[in-house]
Amino acid sequence: MYNLKFEDAKDYKNYWSELIEKERNAEKEFHLNEIKRLSGVERQKRGRAILGLRMRYAGEFLDFKIYRFNRNNMPDHQIKVGDIVLISKGEPLKFNQEATVSAVGRNFIEVYSKEPIFRSKLYRLDLFVNDITFKRMLKALEEVESGKLKMNNGLEILLGQKDPEIIEVDIKSDILNESQNKALKNSINSDIFLIHGPPGTGKTTTLAEVIKKHIGKKLLVSADSNVAVDNLMEKLSEYNIVRIGHPAKIESHLMKFSLDVKVRRDKRYKEVEKIIKKIDDLKYLQDKRTKKPTPARRRGMSDEEIFALAKEGKGKRGVKAEWVKEMAEWLKIQQNINKLYDKKNKIIEEIIEDILNNSDIVFATNSTAGGEFLEDKNFDVVFIDEAAQAMEPSSLIPYIKGKQVIFAGDHKQLPPTILSNDERLKLSMFERFTAIYKNAYHTLEIQYRMNEKINRFPSCEFYECKVKTYEKIKNITIEDLNIKENESFGRYFPLVFFDTKGKFLEAIKKDSPSKYNPLEAEFVVGLVEKLLNAGSKEGYIGVITPYKDHEEYIKRLLEKKEINIEVKSVDGFQGREKEIIILSLVRANDKEEIGFLNDLRRLNVAITRPKRKLIIVADAKTLSSNETYKRLIEYIAKAGILKEVNES
Repeated sequence: MYNLKFEDAKDYKNYWSELIEKERNAEKEFHLNEIKRLSGVERQKRGRAILGLRMRYAGEFLDFKIYRFNRNNMPDHQIKVGDIVLISKGEPLKFNQEATVSAVGRNFIEVYSKEPIFRSKLYRLDLFVNDITFKRMLKALEEVESGKLKMNNGLEILLGQKDPEIIEVDIKSDILNESQNKALKNSINSDIFLIHGPPGTGKTTTLAEVIKKHIGKKLLVSADSNVAVDNLMEKLSEYNIVRIGHPAKIESHLMKFSLDVKVRRDKRYKEVEKIIKKIDDLKYLQDKRTKKPTPARRRGMSDEEIFALAKEGKGKRGVKAEWVKEMAEWLKIQQNINKLYDKKNKIIEEIIEDILNNSDIVFATNSTAGGEFLEDKNFDVVFIDEAAQAMEPSSLIPYIKGKQVIFAGDHKQLPPTILSNDERLKLSMFERFTAIYKNAYHTLEIQYRMNEKINRFPSCEFYECKVKTYEKIKNITIEDLNIKENESFGRYFPLVFFDTKGKFLEAIKKDSPSKYNPLEAEFVVGLVEKLLNAGSKEGYIGVITPYKDHEEYIKRLLEKKEINIEVKSVDGFQGREKEIIILSLVRANDKEEIGFLNDLRRLNVAITRPKRKLIIVADAKTLSSNETYKRLIEYIAKAGILKEVNES
């Protein structure tokens, strides 16, 4: 099913090109079909559209115009910072304008747009897709075929035909443990190396130390998501770093590192500002005193003809001499404007070149690494974080730019998110390389997050029992947080399983692929209240559920009670942690079907988020149709506490 190895560059390109096209079409079709199929109100209910918005101009930032869309009683929605949205008067398939979301508040959404947004009394926003990433993936594949890889034996390694050279160097960092230092030693001079970081093992810390040991070389750090890039930037902010990417997608406190901000802080930018002022003045002059030579006014005349006639003071083909003169004036001013644009762009290009060449580390998402600023740039070492969550063609964009490539990730957690349902796209480059190059990766073996009893099951189920718990946190519990012991939430036991015993049955909303379980949701909210009454802070607790509709249902129940805790899908909690996690698994049916809960990587993520207490609420009989869940329940019965819910 999966291709682990490839015959040649053409075979590789053809294989991935077909899959990229499939995913691109699936993503577009998903949104467009939904817009066609559902009314605006129905799409709004799903959180992918907002109707009845008012808009006001909110100012400018860098080269972008900012618009704020707001309405009272803003509905729940999935639109987040960095998303591309379609702006329309209500019928996006007839007419729309694209913009990037820069801020989201309780009653507003702000967007960045290069162009002014049309006027309307009310607006509709629709979540959409960005096509640029797919184009960059295809371009990277073309570069593979044309032999532009920078690594020695880079193509053979990529195709799975030649083992990478792994060189161990005698080096260490005082802040890393022995297992982390092992990864460091192999990440200095090896062609490629993969740092496998199970939950809580300090993968990001290890990767940051590896990067520090390479300072002095030309370095690119990338990841599939903006969040992962920003996390590494925070750990390396003492260096001269630059972040490439849309300002709307960069955390505000890291904005000072963005290329846009650095360009504007360069002393040469004052000259650029003067040029921009001159351009604006000339455009004003054009609008007020001249006529634009539109096709209707030109009547087929070339620029040269207009200039010649204006010089002679003549008109032609029903075009008055006065109009010809004004068009000639417009063209003269435009020539000056074009010269000023060229001058402005030349200065900006010089500033950008200097910033990139003088930076210790360049940061970008995988996609942005294929953008205009890094188009012709190559690096001594490329670091790709969260590499197991990126589709192979996404990792390929930075991969082709490095003489060495160091990956960090965990293929036992969530795979790449895809819409085309083609399983081949879920095999990341990281996972493919771990399968064929056994000598090229190392698993970090000490975890610093969880109580030992929480850690033991995922360690043995997913990591061959390799992941051990740091001695000082083995026995941490919620007692350390001054939470009073209470039977209703399983006292101080780190592991609790509430068996709903078929009393709470799953349900499904009309026209929704998701599921929810209303009685289970009420029970979960009851647990939250009991924990809070016992002294827990809201920030200690997180609720995880695999189903979007169930997530929304729990959120509404909590809002009514004015309880403010995080409720997210499994995907939303990847890379995160809480003192207490309540995992609500929803599925309870006579057929004992558990659907996509069968994806055990989701289970691994969910049960490795808590530090001191994991509470699972589920129907044991339904779950036990899967052997892993059955083993988990048996483990909790021995190492924790198994309780039955009572219907009250």
